Amino acid sequence: MAKPIKTTIKLQIAAAAANPAPPIGPALGQHGVNIQEFCRQFNEATKEMAGDIIPAEITIFEDRSFTFKLKTPPTSALLKKAAGIEKASGNPLKIKVGKVSKADVKAIAERKMIDLNTDNLDAAIKIVEGTARSMGIEVG
Repeated sequence: MAKPIKTTIKLQIAAAAANPAPPIGPALGQHGVNIQEFCRQFNEATKEMAGDIIPAEITIFEDRSFTFKLKTPPTSALLKKAAGIEKASGNPLKIKVGKVSKADVKAIAERKMIDLNTDNLDAAIKIVEGTARSMGIEVG
């Protein structure tokens, strides 16, 4: 029989850098989860992805045990890394802050494919290009 679920929490955490400080500690602590154990397991699971922000969906059960699923990094974070910029444009229509190649966009689309709501690579590329446009990043 499946354990009763208490709650589900979504957090975005830097890969291999989970620690009990906010936002992780307070989010998990209020549900009685062993925070050190979560941090150890998360860091172990993400040690190969250092430098990326990894969204985690944490399912907490009534007995205070937990499981978590890792998602792919946010498209915006991957685009910023590819363009070599710190932050997106405040006015993306007028101010362009960076540029990514079509090859970069395709690579990001292929990486994000499992979390996107499409099985079609061309559609995934269009989704990533749309995110880039909304951030003030040119695709070329």
